[in-house]
Amino acid sequence: MDNQKLPMLPPSVELETTAVLKQLAKAHRALAELKGYADTIPNKHILINAVMIKEAKDSSTIENIVTTHDDLFRAISDASGVTPAAKEVAGYRTALWHGYEHVKAREMLTTNMIIEIQSMIEKNHAGIRKLPGTVLRNDRTGETIYTPPEGESEIRDLLGNLEKYINQENDDIDPLIRLAVIHYQFESIHPFYDGNGRTGRIINVLYLVLKGLLDSPILYLSRYINLNRPAYYRLLQEIRTLENWEAWILYILTGIEETAVYTLKLVKSIHAEVEIMTEEIKKRLPKIYSKELIDLLFYEFYTRIEYIEKGLSVTRKTAANYLSTLEAEGFLRSEKIGRDRIYQNKRLFDLVKNDD
Repeated sequence: MDNQKLPMLPPSVELETTAVLKQLAKAHRALAELKGYADTIPNKHILINAVMIKEAKDSSTIENIVTTHDDLFRAISDASGVTPAAKEVAGYRTALWHGYEHVKAREMLTTNMIIEIQSMIEKNHAGIRKLPGTVLRNDRTGETIYTPPEGESEIRDLLGNLEKYINQENDDIDPLIRLAVIHYQFESIHPFYDGNGRTGRIINVLYLVLKGLLDSPILYLSRYINLNRPAYYRLLQEIRTLENWEAWILYILTGIEETAVYTLKLVKSIHAEVEIMTEEIKKRLPKIYSKELIDLLFYEFYTRIEYIEKGLSVTRKTAANYLSTLEAEGFLRSEKIGRDRIYQNKRLFDLVKNDD
């Protein structure tokens, strides 16, 4: 497609075909079941953090930013000696949280918020592309597949149009179909020098939250895209060359359905582990048990003495004793990194790690 001819939204073709409407119903059912279950869980932050970490890892893997679970969780715990890739993935999670909090507070998703998210991912303020020469190439052959729009003015016009499409519904198109359109359009605008893919995948979940289809940011398509990567790039390109919107929308709707089913299983597993550990600590260590302690142990995969000290309003010595006791009983596993000692929730860590 010529770089001057990326059309404004909405698309001028029929989006709600028979096949799309059939898959749309399946996607909505799976998404509603996930939302309904997540809404019943008292401490949603436990689920959000666990699922968000998996998304940060999967989304970054698409961009060939590969890290191990161990390095990633050390980066999250601010431990020293972690790899640059792990720091980058941890930064993605921070950007995701930031975007979620903004959307919940402002009930809209703006161009400026998208620029802010991208700057947090990339840890720079390069902003919208200003220099020409950006092209998308086939990694294997080096062939130019697509030349995105050039010039900050044109890119901002397209982003302004996208912002309006995200926040205003002037038609009867279902939000999940609109999500497929939004994702295609953002990736085709390709507004930044770097971080477009990861920013676009954050926009997906923020849009679901914005439209009330999820209350918590716990559904991410990155795992599905990783498993179906060739089709992802092929179908994006077929919209540009063939206007094949139906196949692309079906891909996204199928991804939403499959991801919702997968995420529901993961969320149920995490919630079950919280309840199992709660009962075991209650029974074996009644003197130190509290709901607040359980929440702290599951809030992140790693904890430290100072987190327990502040979270429970106890002395440092008491906090250290709690963690030592939990480690002796097999609930936690500690390691010394530099001058820090961090305590890993081994069961939660293994559950998420082995889920891959």
